[in-house]
Amino acid sequence: MKKLKNSLWQRFLPLPWEFWPAESRLLIALVGFWCLAGLLILGSSSWWVASREMGDGAYYIKRQLLWMTASWSLFFLTISTRLRTWLKLAGPGLLIGCLLIGLTLIAGSTVNGASRWLIIGPLQIQPSELIKPFTLLQAANLFAHWKRITNDQKFIWLVIFLALIGMILKQPNLSTAALIGILLWLIAFASGVRINGLFATALAGGIIGTTSILFNEYQRLRVISFIDPWKDPQGNGYQLVQSLLAIGSGGWFGEGYGLSTQKLQYLPIQSTDFIYAVFAEEFGFVGSMMLLIFLMLVGFMGLRVALRCQSNQSRLIAIGSITLLVGQAIMNIAVAAGVMPTTGLPFPLVSYGGNSLIASLIIAGLLIRCSLESTGLIEERPLRKIRAQMV
Repeated sequence: MKKLKNSLWQRFLPLPWEFWPAESRLLIALVGFWCLAGLLILGSSSWWVASREMGDGAYYIKRQLLWMTASWSLFFLTISTRLRTWLKLAGPGLLIGCLLIGLTLIAGSTVNGASRWLIIGPLQIQPSELIKPFTLLQAANLFAHWKRITNDQKFIWLVIFLALIGMILKQPNLSTAALIGILLWLIAFASGVRINGLFATALAGGIIGTTSILFNEYQRLRVISFIDPWKDPQGNGYQLVQSLLAIGSGGWFGEGYGLSTQKLQYLPIQSTDFIYAVFAEEFGFVGSMMLLIFLMLVGFMGLRVALRCQSNQSRLIAIGSITLLVGQAIMNIAVAAGVMPTTGLPFPLVSYGGNSLIASLIIAGLLIRCSLESTGLIEERPLRKIRAQMV
C-alpha cells in the first residue's frame, strides 16, 4: 500500500511532497484558496445579471468552472515542467502571441471600442492575456544574460517588446500595455541593468502612454472621467461613480454575501473589471483590508521564493510572477476605487474569463516551480535517489 501511494504521488508531483519547501506548500494552498474565493465572489456578482440575461443564474459560474478545470491542469503541467523547458519555449511563444495580437488589429472582435479578441468557433481568445507568461519568461531570458549577450540580440528583443506594447496600445488596451511595461522594467531593474538606462526607459514609456491617451479618444475620455467622474455621472463617469457608490455602501462590515445592491444592473462590468466593487460592498472595509493582507502574504511568499532561487533566471521569473499576480490585482482594486483611470484589467483568479484564468494559473505554476527548483533536489539523479529511498 505504501509503495502504491508513493507511486501515485510520484506521477502527480515533480518532487515528493515531503521534500517541498514551506513556501511551495503555502503558495499552492494560497492559490487554491484564491481560486475558491474567486468562484464565490464571481457567483455573487454575476447571479442576478445571469438570471436576467441568460435565464440561468449559474451561467457564468458554470463556464468559469470549466475554464478552472482546464487552467488547473495547465497549472500542474507548469509545476511538473522544468524551467529550462519553459525558457526554451518563451521566444517562439512570444512571437506567436505577437502575431495573434497583430491579427486582432485586422480581424479582431470589437467590444466597447477595443479590438482585443479573436473569435474561433465557440471560443473567445484574448492574446494580450495569454502572452503574459511568455513575456515574463523571455524577459527573464534576456535580462538574466544582459551583460553576456551581443548588442544585436539586445536590440532585436527590445524592438519585439516595444512592438508588443505598441500593438496592445493600438487595440487600445492601455492598462495591459502599462502592466507589461512595468513588468519588463522591474525585471530589468532586478537583473542589475544600469539605472540611467532604466530612467530613460521609464521616461520614454511615460511619453508613449501620454501620446496614446492624447490620440485615442476612448482613452482620453477615460482619463477625464477619472479626474472628475461626477462631472458626467450618467456618461463617461458612470462606471466609476457606481463603483464608488458600491464601495462606500459597504461601510465597515459590508451588506453581507450576495446582498450587493449595485450589482443589480447599476454597476456595469460587475463580473470582470469592477468585481472588486461588489466584493467591497458585500464585505466592507474589514473584508477589503483582509483581501489586501492576503495579497501582501502572496507577495511576501513570492519574494521569499525569489531570495532562495539559485539562478538569476529563476529569480527574475519569481519576481515577474509576483508582479503580474499581485500587481495586477492591486491595479484592479485601484481602478475600482478611483485611484487609477478606468481600464479593462481583470482581477486575477477572480474576474470572469478563461484567458485571464489560464494565464494567471500558469504564472502561479511558474512561481511554485521556481520554489521547487530552489531546493536543488529537482534534477533527475537526486530525484531518483530520493524516490528509491521512499519506496
